Amino acid sequence: MALASVSASAVDFHGYMRSGVGMSDNGGMQLLNKKVVGRLGNEDDTYGEIQLGQEVYNKAGKSFYVDSMVAMSSNQVRGWENTGGSTADFALAQFNVQGKGLFGGNETFWAGKRYYQRHDIHITDFYYWDVSGAGAGVENISAGPGQLSVAWLRNDPWMGQSDANTFDVRYAGIPLWEGAALELGYDFVKANPTDAQDTDAINDGHMITAELNASLMGGFNKTVVQYFIDGLAADAVGYGSGTGSDLQPSADKGDGLRLINWGVLPLGDKVELGHAIVYGTCSDCVSWGTQLDDSDTFSIVARPMYKWNDVMKTIFEGGYYKTNVTPAGGSETSTDGTKFTLAQAWSAGSGFWARPELRVFVSYLSQDGAFAADKSGTAQDDAWNFGVQAEAWW
Repeated sequence: MALASVSASAVDFHGYMRSGVGMSDNGGMQLLNKKVVGRLGNEDDTYGEIQLGQEVYNKAGKSFYVDSMVAMSSNQVRGWENTGGSTADFALAQFNVQGKGLFGGNETFWAGKRYYQRHDIHITDFYYWDVSGAGAGVENISAGPGQLSVAWLRNDPWMGQSDANTFDVRYAGIPLWEGAALELGYDFVKANPTDAQDTDAINDGHMITAELNASLMGGFNKTVVQYFIDGLAADAVGYGSGTGSDLQPSADKGDGLRLINWGVLPLGDKVELGHAIVYGTCSDCVSWGTQLDDSDTFSIVARPMYKWNDVMKTIFEGGYYKTNVTPAGGSETSTDGTKFTLAQAWSAGSGFWARPELRVFVSYLSQDGAFAADKSGTAQDDAWNFGVQAEAWW
């Protein structure tokens, strides 16, 4: 009742959406993993987030903020969700309270369910550092030249072998040179099995992250190094984020390394370029129940954009990936794939990040046997997608 009594104009309203329509020469939209070949012309869903927040108290340098978010993902089979073969997932993605200045500084003490300091590559929709979930913590504590954040979050493994708690420590904003800063982090995922569970098959995991964020040519470039141990080792090749959901059963050893370089750079007045390069490798790791002697993966995505005027642009996106896997006692197998997309777009501004955006696109995707079978039952090695998509954030 107290929240409802506050003027509606004071409520913070944010959100994200993407939706559209598409088809391919093989039937419905054909997709490859967008984390490895890019997302443009490679999405066939409706996804939305509605976020409402309200500062409910602010006095003497101390404030309280209530934040909430509802998210929905749909496969777009029918107009009404969860009927007639259509499926949709709904989530109360965020609901938390944030208290600022409670201890006399600029720190924030928070508790609840939250998207917590997520690090992602937008053109591939890849969250390489994301331990979001229900939790609590204190962030942005002034400590020397940077800010310290500590958090405890809960996000149990997908395979359900145990509960898991993630302990996250970050030190951000370390100045290096003009326009450049370093962030360091350590995540410890602690398995929390019951007395009845097999503790020998449940192991902890570790992730260490260093990220250099530097201004470059009027844009930015980020270089990331991540090291994974034991239950999280396979995250290095599985495009994981270090969350408790990624904890692997029977992973009592193993290590992984991941290198990332990504950013957005202006190339003159008319052209901007987004890029993402990812390399990962792990040894003696467990990936979703399979013991691997070693595995490595490489992907590269580039998205150049030409601006015709303040609202119209032409976008190209090309992506390639290759993965090598050697199971324990087995022989190495390799998989690779490519995607090329050409889109004509109209957006609320000419910049790379300008949204809302409307796009008309055509995509070519290629990977051995990856796409829906033809009338003879033969899986297709390539596919063409055509469609129109809208994307917005606010």
